[in-house]
Amino acid sequence: MSTPGLFRFPAPLTRIRTVPWGLQLWEKLTLLSPGMAVTLVPMAGKRDCPPLLSLDENELEEQFVKGHGPGGQATNKTSNCVVLKHVPSGIVVKCHQTRSVDENRKRARKILQEKVDVFYNGENSPVLKEKREAEKKKQERKKRAKETLEKKKLLKELRESSKNVH
Repeated sequence: MSTPGLFRFPAPLTRIRTVPWGLQLWEKLTLLSPGMAVTLVPMAGKRDCPPLLSLDENELEEQFVKGHGPGGQATNKTSNCVVLKHVPSGIVVKCHQTRSVDENRKRARKILQEKVDVFYNGENSPVLKEKREAEKKKQERKKRAKETLEKKKLLKELRESSKNVH
């Protein structure tokens, strides 16, 4: 077994940063190889959200159908499109984002898990809250861009009027 395989770090929360021995770091150092050490560093990006509702495999119906869209024979004649149905809620998800059946199965389950969470938790769903926050940020960016554009137009008009005066 390789040396890095001996250590388990929560992948979405950390990344590995090598540190030479010359630096004095006392917190959370673990020896990997001579002259190198590891320290846990929080990653930028997704916040730690509450877990979504788990899906029971007994409640799912899975089908593989022929693909569609661009890609020619490689996608249109192979059954790599996954149709996943959550029987208790009746929610159906169809996923054909990649040519790989395994990858489509994983993505379909993730999408279905989010939809089931929204179905059962409604307004309190972390997925719905995240989408609302993203939409709010998008609206703010649009508003700022519009204000900036208006300021630029006004400044341009002022420059042109000052040129006409002189």
